[in-house]
Amino acid sequence: MSQTVDRALSILPLLAEGPADLGQVADRLGVHKSTALRLLRTLHEHGLVYRQSDQRYRLGARLFALAQEAMENLDIREIAHPHLVRLNEQCGHTVHLAVYEENEVLYIDKVESRYPVRMYSRIGKPVAITVAAVAKLLLADLPEPERRALAEQLDYPLYTARSTPHAEAFLKELTTVREQGWATDLGGHEESINCVAAPVRGADGRVVAAMSVSAPNVVVTAEELLSLLPLVRRTADAISGEYSGRTPVKGTPA
Repeated sequence: MSQTVDRALSILPLLAEGPADLGQVADRLGVHKSTALRLLRTLHEHGLVYRQSDQRYRLGARLFALAQEAMENLDIREIAHPHLVRLNEQCGHTVHLAVYEENEVLYIDKVESRYPVRMYSRIGKPVAITVAAVAKLLLADLPEPERRALAEQLDYPLYTARSTPHAEAFLKELTTVREQGWATDLGGHEESINCVAAPVRGADGRVVAAMSVSAPNVVVTAEELLSLLPLVRRTADAISGEYSGRTPVKGTPA
């Protein structure tokens, strides 16, 4: 039975390359045409493959519907939370998770620092979009025309001397973030707070969320916080793997 299931599932990536006839499927599986036909008929009955008028087979609509339904029911916060807690236990600093929705970047999860100095961020609260590290990652992943249009309509409040002053500076920074795959906010929103962030990606490679570690200067210097970047990126990669289904559920690497 397991061999039958394995053969049936092997047909799907073949058809993902494009329509194939019975002979091509049988050759790829290394089985007789009668066996391939039986497998294809079963998949066809479940809507996972479709037989065209030219007798070739392609992926069926049911497969796409299942994939879409699965993606819609994924809860990135639920998946990410154990990883965020583990990261917090390892470094002790405040950990955030944020998403981009309707031209705003919102915090959807937060694990508090173990230190007495706390941040005033709240779950559900929009971030300072022109300076926050998580916002830079989320906006950097937008298509270039959308990225530019958004940047040009934003206000650029000067929270500190390190705040992003205007759209061109912001777009330049987003290009850098897109290329390097991580972002920082080193005193751009509050002089005394630094932050380093990494992206969480879906199965298609697009950024679906961003996570960060933040800490005040009185606890760690900016350089000390930046030394946590490899750990932050490994955590984000672990969340990405679990969210996209690319890897088994495991603990975040140390």
